[in-house]
Amino acid sequence: MVALSARALITGAFTIALSTHMGGAFAASASPVGPPSPQTQKDLEQSMRGEAFANASYRLYAAQAERENLPSVARLFERTADVELGEHFKEEAALSGLIGSDTANLRAAVAGETYESQKMYPGFAQRAKAGGDNRAAARFSEIARDQGTHARAFDAALRAVESGRGTVPAPQKAESVQVPQGPPEVRAQQTKTDLDTALHGEALAYAKYQQYAENAKNPAVAKLFRGNADVELHEHFADEAKLAGLVGSTHDNLIKAIAGERYESQTMYPTFAKRAKAAGDSQAAELFSHNAEDEAGHARAFQQALDRLS
Repeated sequence: MVALSARALITGAFTIALSTHMGGAFAASASPVGPPSPQTQKDLEQSMRGEAFANASYRLYAAQAERENLPSVARLFERTADVELGEHFKEEAALSGLIGSDTANLRAAVAGETYESQKMYPGFAQRAKAGGDNRAAARFSEIARDQGTHARAFDAALRAVESGRGTVPAPQKAESVQVPQGPPEVRAQQTKTDLDTALHGEALAYAKYQQYAENAKNPAVAKLFRGNADVELHEHFADEAKLAGLVGSTHDNLIKAIAGERYESQTMYPTFAKRAKAAGDSQAAELFSHNAEDEAGHARAFQQALDRLS
């Protein structure tokens, strides 16, 4: 349990980190001087993938902390998840040129969902079955069918927007899945590797679709993106998290979060900032450096929470 005074300290530590971020926040709306260099673009894409995964994972860690009657730790995970998605991912997306017109975003969604439904998930299912992980194989096949449904809906929306005729389909309704603490439900190393790829892909799809929805000009398109984003996070990501044994005890979840935040603050973002500066991508270098400072603050707040668990 966390003592009352410790809860205040944990919340205070996060507030300081968040205030620092907001006080010198990178202007996501600022127009880049020019398109990022190929290496900087690649680094932006990798960092967005990491931020999206952190956001999705921390939501599950927060739910586990609530189950353990640790509300202050749950709030810490939730607030950090908000920063990862609402600030870091959003700012990196703006700089990378991720967001386009409704038609461009729909085309990107069709391509992504088509690839997952026709190639990625069927391949994962086949390999999982060969490795004896039948439950994972069945779930991969089910998700492949869902992604095919999403692809068709996005394609219908694209045709409606481009032609000015027809209607944008309603989104698929998410069936929220609870992810309690538990061990991995798969055995084969290949299945574990494919699950990691799938988890990062679903987290990224959720984050991207939320941004597409936020910037959509057509309200029906925004609703479609938000609805399908919920399926990716609350159903697909959650199901895969159960299979992977992603959620442990709050103690273990904090240890994983600290390791991730320290890696990003001490290695990943400083490396990205150095490369961006060398390439003349000053805005990206500034953003990467700023995010490194944020992640260091997150690591300190998580460490304080861990130190106060009894």
